Amino acid sequence: MSTDDADLLLKALHQEHGDALFAHALRLTGGDRQRAEDLVQETLLRAWQHPEALDPARGSVRAWLFTTARNLAIDAWRRRSARVGEVFTDQLPESPVAVDETERAVESWVLAEALTRLSRPHREVLVECFYQGRSVAEAAERLGVPAGTVKSRTYYALRSLKVVLEELGVSNEV
Repeated sequence: MSTDDADLLLKALHQEHGDALFAHALRLTGGDRQRAEDLVQETLLRAWQHPEALDPARGSVRAWLFTTARNLAIDAWRRRSARVGEVFTDQLPESPVAVDETERAVESWVLAEALTRLSRPHREVLVECFYQGRSVAEAAERLGVPAGTVKSRTYYALRSLKVVLEELGVSNEV
């Protein structure tokens, strides 16, 4: 496809689907016009890069555009979610507060005691997922249970751990 053909394709796409695509992008971005405009632009760029996807024999062009916009919005959301902890500032951070090793040791002992008070399946799943750093799938394989069981055990184990820690006098206040 020549550059002129691609330009004509983009103009035709924008003329026929641009308003609907922008409205869809606005919904996907929670009303953020700038992000919606960027999303439409990126979607049309993908259409330009993959003109074969717009063949009517393969399905609705509008459906392809909307699906592409949705996937791009999800990808953008995931990228932003991965950077939630980032903070940009012009000032240097304060010096870190010295960690009291005695306090850390006491917390470690209390947590170890709390874990011993949990049922064996709850303790195992917490050790695998949190202390060994295994994924749900890896923990499921090691424990010989389905992944769904690991998820539910983790949920209930954390609830039980919270109760045990409260019984030991540990509050969850920061």
